[in-house]
Amino acid sequence: MTEDNVYSAALKQCAIDVNHLATVLTNDQLHPNLSPIAMKLKNLDAMALNLKYFGYELAAALAKALPPADNVEAAHIGLKSKPSTQADMESPWVSYWCSQLKVPVVFHRKLWEYAFVLQALYENDLLKEGALGLGFGCGREPLASYFANLGIKVTVTDLAPEHSSGLGWTDTRQHTETLEAAFHENLVERSVFEQNASLRYVDMNAIPDDLQGYDFCWSICSLEHLGSIGQGLNFIENSLKTVRLGGVAVHTTEFNFMNDAETIDNWPTVLFQRRHFREIADRLRAAGHYVAELDFSVGSKPLDKFIDIPPWTHDMTPDMAADWAPNAVHLKLSIDGFASTCFGLLIRKGG
Repeated sequence: MTEDNVYSAALKQCAIDVNHLATVLTNDQLHPNLSPIAMKLKNLDAMALNLKYFGYELAAALAKALPPADNVEAAHIGLKSKPSTQADMESPWVSYWCSQLKVPVVFHRKLWEYAFVLQALYENDLLKEGALGLGFGCGREPLASYFANLGIKVTVTDLAPEHSSGLGWTDTRQHTETLEAAFHENLVERSVFEQNASLRYVDMNAIPDDLQGYDFCWSICSLEHLGSIGQGLNFIENSLKTVRLGGVAVHTTEFNFMNDAETIDNWPTVLFQRRHFREIADRLRAAGHYVAELDFSVGSKPLDKFIDIPPWTHDMTPDMAADWAPNAVHLKLSIDGFASTCFGLLIRKGG
């Protein structure tokens, strides 16, 4: 064995030993691990849970204090391309769309995404009977049922099951294997849904040429799973081929809002930065399309500063998840160490 190989093997063994000392809570006799590094690190998980649950309790209290949505109506607000914020969740426009979806307002970014898509379509006068809508990577989201109930002809798409099984979506119930998964009986009668909704398996990296002529298309936190940042940006541009002139594309995705130097790329979940949204906006505007003004303010209220961290509820034991995290909601979260939130893009197809 060469000297370099010996040195490399020693380094690997050292890394293994350090990892063992840092992560193992007990020794061979089941005594507590009292190594200095373990003493420093052993309470980090408990500290993380403390932060998480105080954040969840704050979010629940703030949601409970929100005024009822009884008299709220839809209104134009001049929607920008922007990230989710606490102020948005407290606004009449989010309250209205949550009431339309028959869900209470809680401070969860997924609800913000639904509201963002609906507000964008409302402001472009597309929530009307006879419109044609195309959803990408729809999973089990409720929007297709809501659209169908309005008399909108909607095409629900997702990756074919044989291609998605290894990506984790089917395991976490975020994938649409059949049209039934997109049916929400509290939003639409079955007969109306079956009349107005259809399912198509589509690879978002290779949109079929025959998907054309729609009044609008949308996707919710799907394009960050296409393999790379470049592929995600290309999808945004290519999605405009599916809509008519003057039609609208609305997409939400992950926004790495705190780190402009580093991000995640070429990975199952990639994280977009300000420069990527500016890049795609410049590309689309140069091609004659309209992109709603980019607003990168992530808010300054308490829940804007609460960045949720692991463990997530699906990592917990069932009783722990039920007792400790029934209100597990957040607007911001840490994805592999990067503070992230949702960002919505509103685009109208030009000449």
